[in-house]
Amino acid sequence: MCGIVGLFAKTDAMECRLGDHLTDMLIEMQDRGPDSAGVALYGDPVPDGWVKLSLTADAAEIDWSALTHQLAAAFGGAEHAVRGNHAMIKVKGAFEQVRAWLAAQDPRIRIVSAGTAIEIYKDQGLPEQVAQSFGLRNLTGTHALGHTRMATESAVTTAHSHPFSTGLDLCLVHNGSLSNHNRLRMQLQRKGIAFQTDNDSEVAAGYLTLRLREGAGLKQALNDSIRALDGFYTFAVGTHDGFAVLRDPIACKHAVLAETHDWVAMATEFRAIATLPGADGARVWEPEPGRVYLWQRESTATGARAHAGEAVT
Repeated sequence: MCGIVGLFAKTDAMECRLGDHLTDMLIEMQDRGPDSAGVALYGDPVPDGWVKLSLTADAAEIDWSALTHQLAAAFGGAEHAVRGNHAMIKVKGAFEQVRAWLAAQDPRIRIVSAGTAIEIYKDQGLPEQVAQSFGLRNLTGTHALGHTRMATESAVTTAHSHPFSTGLDLCLVHNGSLSNHNRLRMQLQRKGIAFQTDNDSEVAAGYLTLRLREGAGLKQALNDSIRALDGFYTFAVGTHDGFAVLRDPIACKHAVLAETHDWVAMATEFRAIATLPGADGARVWEPEPGRVYLWQRESTATGARAHAGEAVT
């Protein structure tokens, strides 16, 4: 089961309502996964020398304002916004230094995502409840992914909810199952990839993180994942400038893609895409097995431009 949605804005009007539209899409998928939901949203990039983090402490009570003041004193600048049981904090500093400082300051704090543009918000409950608690409808951005989960292989907790982020500005949502994730997790840990859960989807994200660190582009990393990850799946992967979709070569997990002049969207079922303005005139197709579909933003004189990826070879 599980439901995946993704939305890539091609116009300013879509960016201004990205959170609103993504919420409608995710709610449409909630009967595919009633135990938890989450989104990764990209936008409002921080300046050079800063890092943006989504933080939570699960059930622990954290004074996020006090923590932000301490971060500002330690690093020379910080600001925050509290959304539900998460805090989005921007810090003037390098990620590794900020991560070490947070671990020493309060080990209860968990980093949900980090980078220049990414924000992840996820929790237990139906998408409608999760969206309301985080105020997702009011958020803006350039592109986003969402997931509503039916737990089949790991616990129903906030940490086990999707999306998973294992590298800066990288996230992954997954519908399916991997059979070799325990062995692969140990291999990745030996190469410096850290994990917060035993979820197989986090292993897939970790594999992509490693390949990107090794110098592969996202398309190549996803191409390599077809050989490295044993199972059946649909992946949607977010980066700072776009997102990609990949179904395994057997493609028993269905997915739909659609595109108009204003947006690109993906979902587990078309009914989620049907909530978008102009969906009745969109070009709609089923992604081919074993093919990477990739949309990225390019800074041009006329704004952002989206480009589809080529077939995996």
